[in-house]
Amino acid sequence: MADLSRIRRNKFIVLGRAGMDIYPDPPGTRTKEASQFYACLGGSSANIAVAITRHGGIADLITSVSDDAVGHFVINELDKYSVGRDYVKLIDGEVRTSLAVVESRVEDHQSVIYRNGAADFELNSIDFASLDFSAYGAFILTGTALAGEPSRTATLDAIRLAREAQLPIIFDIDYRPYSWSSGEEAASVYSEVARLCDIVVGNDDEFGVMANSYENGREFAQSLAKSGVSDVIYKMGQLGSVTFTQDQTIETGIFQVEALKPTGAGDAFMGSFVACLAQGLELDEAVKRGSAAAAYVVARVGCAPAMPTTEQLEDFIQHHSGLTAA
Repeated sequence: MADLSRIRRNKFIVLGRAGMDIYPDPPGTRTKEASQFYACLGGSSANIAVAITRHGGIADLITSVSDDAVGHFVINELDKYSVGRDYVKLIDGEVRTSLAVVESRVEDHQSVIYRNGAADFELNSIDFASLDFSAYGAFILTGTALAGEPSRTATLDAIRLAREAQLPIIFDIDYRPYSWSSGEEAASVYSEVARLCDIVVGNDDEFGVMANSYENGREFAQSLAKSGVSDVIYKMGQLGSVTFTQDQTIETGIFQVEALKPTGAGDAFMGSFVACLAQGLELDEAVKRGSAAAAYVVARVGCAPAMPTTEQLEDFIQHHSGLTAA
C-alpha cells in the first residue's frame, strides 16, 4: 500500500479522456429545438484535472486528442484552466476527439456522446515514457481509458510505473457501457485494476457491474476495502455515499439542490475530494466536500466551467442547510 500522505504534495498526474462539450443555449433548451450552443471543455479526466486546479492544485493530464479544430479547442481550454498538457498528444488521421451534446435540463434530459474512433483510445505507453511518476503526489485514472487498445495497455503500464514509484493510485471507475464489448469484460478488467489501487470511487451501478450483480455491488465495494484497498467510496446518488476502509464505514448524505442537469457530479466529487485530501482534511471531511462540489456543479451549466474554487465551495457549504441524513 502506498503512503497516502504523499497526496498532500497537491500535484497530480491524471490519465483519461478530454473532449468538447456542447450545450444548447439558453439552459433548458432541447437539442432538437436549439438555434445556438455553448461549447466548453469536457471529458471525465479533464474535468477532474480542472477541479483540482480550481482548488489551487497542480494537475497534469495524459491523453490523446485529434490534430484538428476540436482537438485544438481542447488544448486551448486546458491552457485556460492551467491544466498541464506536456503529455497530451495530438494525433493525425481519422480518429476524433470525443464530443458530447448535453442538455442543461433534468426532465427528459438528453446527452448524446460521439466516441466512434475516439482519439483518447490511441494513447500509447511511449506517450508518457519520459514522465517521472515520483515527482507527483498521486496518480488518478478513469476507467474509460481501459475500454480499448492501445489505451488499456498504456493505462496498465502507467499503473505499474506508479506502483514502482510507490505513488498512491486513485481509480474513478467511470463505466461507460457503450465503450465496452460487454459488461463481463468491463467487470473483469475493472476488478483487476481496482485491486492494484489505493482509493477506488464509483457509483452503485458501477460496483454492480464489477460484482456481476447490482444487488451485490455494495458488498463487493466493502470486500475491496477488506482485501487491501485503503478507501472505497460507494456512491448512491440521492441516497448519499458510503466510504469503506479496513476498519470503519462512513455514511455521508448529500447537499440537496435544484439541479439544472444530471451530469458532472462524479467528476466534481473526485476532483474536489482529492484536492481536499491534499489540503490535509480528514477522509470524512474530504468526502463531505466532494459531495458539496457535486451538488454545486449539477446546479450550473457545463462541467469544467462549473467546478468550484475552494472559496466558492466554502461559501456554498456555509450558506447551505447542510447534508441530508445518510
